[in-house]
Amino acid sequence: MPIGSQLDFLTAILTPASVGAATCAEQLFTVSGVNTGDRVFVTKPTAQAGLGIAGARVSAVNQVGINYVNPTAAPIVPTAAETYLITVIRNP
Repeated sequence: MPIGSQLDFLTAILTPASVGAATCAEQLFTVSGVNTGDRVFVTKPTAQAGLGIAGARVSAVNQVGINYVNPTAAPIVPTAAETYLITVIRNP
């Protein structure tokens, strides 16, 4: 973490859409408190076979894009209404 950066922890209750078979796709969510220029790391609270998070970014003020990956041969519906942890690194 760069000197002078600030670490912050946010939570958001998210209900992602289905992730298609053999797909890696970004979904956008409202996350109050993030700003453009912030770096974010997202943690899903439960494990789901075949479903992963391949990265996340702040796409706009108060909006996070989460890139879900599903390498399986069938669609996966992520668990609804889970409280995700969003770790935010803010540059000075």
